[in-house]
Amino acid sequence: MRVDYQDVTVEFDGTAVVRTVTLAAGPGEFIGIVGPNGSGKSTLLRCLYRALSPVAGRVLVDGRDVSAISMRENARQVAALTQDSSTPFDFTAAEVVATGRLPHTALLRGTHRRDREICSAAMVSADIGHLATRGFLSLSGGERQRVLIARALAQQPRVLVLDEPTNHLDVHHQYSVLSAARGLGITVIAALHDLNLAAQHCDRIFVLHAGRLVCSGDPHEVITTEVITRWFSIGGHIVPHPRLGVPQIIFDQKEQ
Repeated sequence: MRVDYQDVTVEFDGTAVVRTVTLAAGPGEFIGIVGPNGSGKSTLLRCLYRALSPVAGRVLVDGRDVSAISMRENARQVAALTQDSSTPFDFTAAEVVATGRLPHTALLRGTHRRDREICSAAMVSADIGHLATRGFLSLSGGERQRVLIARALAQQPRVLVLDEPTNHLDVHHQYSVLSAARGLGITVIAALHDLNLAAQHCDRIFVLHAGRLVCSGDPHEVITTEVITRWFSIGGHIVPHPRLGVPQIIFDQKEQ
């Protein structure tokens, strides 16, 4: 499923925090959005799952403006793992994951066997099967994050939005979660802080700075010393990954 941002501008209290951003994600692409804190990454993603509306421009999913689609229909095709995803109630992990099926079920309809199978598969993908009966509020930050990832997977979206999905995750689960998302074969748009993870998992990377799109391309085009120094204000050396060949950064603050 294709996603298009067309000259999108978002304002808070009259101040533009995203400015005329145009970008596209093709069907099945894994797109990374990177940039310093406050650059507008999360704001841009919120326009896709309709938590925010742009004051100018459009966000299209398969050529349809998301503002013209019902929230339920949008939830059937776009799932989002947000930075502030949480639940105030102590549901079990399995119950939280099951809420991912709500956009696909009729009102007051019981859970069907197919729904349960989808949820079980999502929990396996997120490595939380052993947490199924645990209360969500009793889990660690990383465990909660994996439960919420499983919930997004259970939604069976055609577009998956990930806003800092590796927060709270240990190294093993950082890689396994991003690999699982890539393996879905659907369009994934992720805001990431870790540039090395972005280079390893993304087909293309878009760099935001102060709300503007300042650079884009494949990892070899974006992960360069010039880009890192200019837009992230830190020095670094670029080396090829020994197996994947993608660029990786060895940071060196002393160069600044």
